[in-house]
Amino acid sequence: MEDDVLIQISNRIKDKRREKNITVQELAARANVSKGLISQIENSRTIPSLVVLIDIIRALEIDMNVFFKDIHTAGSNFPLIIRRKDEYEHFEKEHAEGFHYHRIFTQSIKNSTVDIVILDLEPDAHRPQVETEAYEYKYILKGTIEYQFGETTYTLKEGDSMLFDGRISHTPKNMGKSKASMLVIYFFEERN
Repeated sequence: MEDDVLIQISNRIKDKRREKNITVQELAARANVSKGLISQIENSRTIPSLVVLIDIIRALEIDMNVFFKDIHTAGSNFPLIIRRKDEYEHFEKEHAEGFHYHRIFTQSIKNSTVDIVILDLEPDAHRPQVETEAYEYKYILKGTIEYQFGETTYTLKEGDSMLFDGRISHTPKNMGKSKASMLVIYFFEERN
């Protein structure tokens, strides 16, 4: 599956860092940015500025041409995109246990990027609260999920949905005894 360029770049940073056996903290120090920013970039929670991206690539000691080789745009695939269930890409984000992400597709549309994901939560799934540089839409497909925003919680059941600014610290928790699933749509805005 050919992801959006931004997702390909964040995956490439993570892959190259792991290949070189460099920790997130080491890469952050080398690129003169925060550990949190590297984590957010690798987990597709924020889009790096061009200057920061160049600093990260240099910190990884990779030639720019080599880094960007084989990164492709979706080209003529839009306005119609069809993805079969077996084409969904499993991926990981941050230090989360019991979180299973499956990317349906990512597409740049005018001045924004849309990333559509299925998130399955095991009954004992947990992670710290996170922030995403995007608006997030959640639709509960199966189960009961408690969403925590700071100290405030909201309970969502099958068929419920919500839209919020992902820059607010948040995390979901499966309240049931079996797997819960939700459709997640991230709306990343292009910064000028």
